[in-house]
Amino acid sequence: MIFRTSFVKFCADFNEIFDVFQSALAQKLTDVELYRMLFWNPSLTPDEVRLFGEKLASEFPDMAYDVFLWLASVFEVTYSSSDNFELAVQYYRRAAQARPDETDPYLDACDCYDPDLNIPPLAILTDFLKSGVETVRNPAVLYRRLAYFAELSGNPDEAEEYRNRADNVSPEQPE
Repeated sequence: MIFRTSFVKFCADFNEIFDVFQSALAQKLTDVELYRMLFWNPSLTPDEVRLFGEKLASEFPDMAYDVFLWLASVFEVTYSSSDNFELAVQYYRRAAQARPDETDPYLDACDCYDPDLNIPPLAILTDFLKSGVETVRNPAVLYRRLAYFAELSGNPDEAEEYRNRADNVSPEQPE
């Protein structure tokens, strides 16, 4: 298969990568693993990775959740500037929009928090978590993370309130 062969060698020419990507889209290839090789290509800039990911998600809406989670993880671990942590959170938000009942985008976004640098900022993560408690299947896990972040912020009363909410929410039904 031309797509797999071309990306396994991690070609450095953007035009070649683009042509192979376009060919894969034209062939309607939906194997996420093939496209993941593209996202990890070290020759691509963050903007190029975003270009490919956005195009893939728009061409195959059923794959959008996986594409956005993958993009977020690429920006989280590969590019270390604070701007890219913001991109990671942006794509975690997009994944949450694609599947509002899933907790993974919220928890994964929290996992990229660096307390020494406060990136992404706790306020952004807290707002993101709060936006999910009404839609996820298991809001208790989000409330527990909110409690943890409240503790980190020096708000023990707020942390206790979130722990109480976590204890009083049914695990499979939104509040």
